[in-house]
Amino acid sequence: MCRPSKPAQGSIGPPKKAPPVATFEASPALGPFVRLAIIGCGNMGSAVVRGLLDAGWTTRGEIIATHPDPDRANEISQRLGIEATTNNAKAAKGAEIILLGIKPQLIKRALQDLRGQLKPNQLVISIAAGISTRFIETYLPDSPIVRSMPNLPVTIAAGATAISAGSNASANHLASAEEIFRAVGIVEVIPEYLMDAVTGLSGTGPMYVFHFLEAMADAGVRMGLPRDVATRLSTQTIRGAAKLAELSELHPAALKDQVTSPGGTAIAALHVLRREAFSAIVMDAVAEATKRSAELGD
Repeated sequence: MCRPSKPAQGSIGPPKKAPPVATFEASPALGPFVRLAIIGCGNMGSAVVRGLLDAGWTTRGEIIATHPDPDRANEISQRLGIEATTNNAKAAKGAEIILLGIKPQLIKRALQDLRGQLKPNQLVISIAAGISTRFIETYLPDSPIVRSMPNLPVTIAAGATAISAGSNASANHLASAEEIFRAVGIVEVIPEYLMDAVTGLSGTGPMYVFHFLEAMADAGVRMGLPRDVATRLSTQTIRGAAKLAELSELHPAALKDQVTSPGGTAIAALHVLRREAFSAIVMDAVAEATKRSAELGD
């Protein structure tokens, strides 16, 4: 009788249980569908809207968005199939949850529009990079505020979001914000002083990956591969490696060692990456993005 062979030394080991696919089940506190106002529906606000709609978190009829430019407001309405207006106070009226998607440089005007217009039971969730809950509370002193930092893959329910509670936000408010972002990916609850670091890491992170993907594809083209082939191979390599890291019990360094055989191609490539301080470049990039996030809140 054949016996199962033992895993080879250095194998990936027993896989972790795959995380469940993000699905939404409305909590009794929020009701079956939630009236949501997106104040400043730019790229990230639109991404969140698309992600929540695809996840079944709410319906188009329960969402209203704003943009200061009437033409852009109309374009948002046509593209997303939701109501849109230029009037922030009008949009917030009657909304159970208000998502501040406005750019950090423009948030003061939006908060001035909302000052004195909100009820204490309306939850305000900010996705504005670098803007603290304390700053928002100077304009909305009675409102529960939750600060969040999602990233672009919320569009396909594969986002990574961190959230922090303001001084007026209860555990239930934090749970409601967590429920929203769990519909479009994973969520980490952190103390607010770490939010700039999250912005530098996962908030900005898709750019690092896209840049690396582009560089890999360019390298393939340089070595003679057709552009489309190089792009597909590079994309799947990143996807597969990330999935393996997610499911494996091993540290990324141990997974790296599995590819790096003595005298092989991987160790030759690794020598170049270390010689050129690849890890330090990535760490410095995250540090600079973290610093810029903090500057946006000054």
